[in-house]
Amino acid sequence: MSLFHLLIVAIIQGITEFLPVSSSGHLILLPNLTGMDDQGQVIDVAVHLGTLGAVVLYFWSDVKSAFFGTCRLLRGRMDTEGSKLAFLLIIATIPVVLFGLFLKITGLDDQMRSIAVIGWAMLIFGIVLYWADQTGPTEKSASDWSLKDAIIMGLWQAVALIPGTSRSGITITAARQLGYIRADGAKIAMLMSIPTILASGALLGVEVAATADVAAAIDGAIAAAFAFVAALLALSLMMRLLKSVSFTPYVIYRVILGIILLVIAYT
Repeated sequence: MSLFHLLIVAIIQGITEFLPVSSSGHLILLPNLTGMDDQGQVIDVAVHLGTLGAVVLYFWSDVKSAFFGTCRLLRGRMDTEGSKLAFLLIIATIPVVLFGLFLKITGLDDQMRSIAVIGWAMLIFGIVLYWADQTGPTEKSASDWSLKDAIIMGLWQAVALIPGTSRSGITITAARQLGYIRADGAKIAMLMSIPTILASGALLGVEVAATADVAAAIDGAIAAAFAFVAALLALSLMMRLLKSVSFTPYVIYRVILGIILLVIAYT
């Protein structure tokens, strides 16, 4: 792949992975709307690893706490904030893993990669995000995250496997409806992305490991680096803006893009 193509894919993935606008939807649209070749699974895995590095770095204190908490869980102990966080993240990840395996086995994941599906998902779930953000109470912080809320947010996260839905968008929607303040709801959604990206990256990684060559590995490393920088900048900006701005600008973007895509799909 050319450096320009790698840069475009990495920037799109990096910026849209954590904004509530659907990274997978944008990556599917790139070859459909521009005529560029599909970037392939090697690059998909690479840019996901890049964005994973960004969220781990940004929330390093929470990630470190959850890591050591996981070690305590493996010893059968859940007596610290870190072990509680690790347990809730595991619970919240189970629905998306199971639903992802179902879509993979049935082949439905490939059937949903269409402009029409992305357009409808962009439009509908953008409106749902606006509704949740405007009507949801603001009474909970990240420290209030409970088993019940982890299960609910995990079920909502599984819906994000529909292209155009947005993993971050749907989990933020769930968090706002459950009463979390914007910044803390987004923080929980970002932390939930870590095991989810690890799971999807592992699944794709197994598929591409046997076919990847040196050239593909070099392209992947370049794409991962670009995606890391773009994701870190986008994540930092969003978390800073959430202290004073609602999710409405993202909703407007989703609705406009969704309508455009539906016009393209049906004409």
